[in-house]
Amino acid sequence: MSTAIFNLFPNLEPFHHDTHYENLFLNQHWVLVNGITNKKAVYIFKDENTLHITQNETTTETSWCIEVKNTFSIVTEDGKTTVKAYFKDEDILVLNRTQTDDCAVFINEGSASETLNTLEDVQQFLHNKYKEKAASLISDHEFYYIEKAEEFGPFTVAQLSEKVANKKINIYCFVRDVNEHNYNKRLRIKDLIREL
Repeated sequence: MSTAIFNLFPNLEPFHHDTHYENLFLNQHWVLVNGITNKKAVYIFKDENTLHITQNETTTETSWCIEVKNTFSIVTEDGKTTVKAYFKDEDILVLNRTQTDDCAVFINEGSASETLNTLEDVQQFLHNKYKEKAASLISDHEFYYIEKAEEFGPFTVAQLSEKVANKKINIYCFVRDVNEHNYNKRLRIKDLIREL
């Protein structure tokens, strides 16, 4: 896989048969994000190398197989192609055509509270998913803040919010993550509170 794919999708985890095959991969309704503005396509990878592709209420049965580790061969109307499979999260699958930067991105529709029929549906799903994840990470994390050239902390966002509510600190104070060494990101307490 080229570094461009890793830049586009950081923290990709290669498909691992024991971890992903039965619980996350098989028999799931994988909505193809590429081209969803033109037509919705749902891929269902079945056991025994059967692949069902549904487009415009028409289902085509074709085949797929695992060649080695995370390398699959898939037969579609465009012919046979070889891809490497990766998970961004348990509900986001990325298939990268070997030796290229071409990739197909899929979302497990079973993870969405609404059906994914349009690009706007996909965007809303991703927005909600990562907003919840970010809020969870932020609320559990600790930060230092700087006020009048003096540093204090570390504190959780809840503790910082309480200090602001009690007027002990200014909501516009700069903060830094406990793992950062400076305030170059120019993040303020109000930015953290707004994300919760």
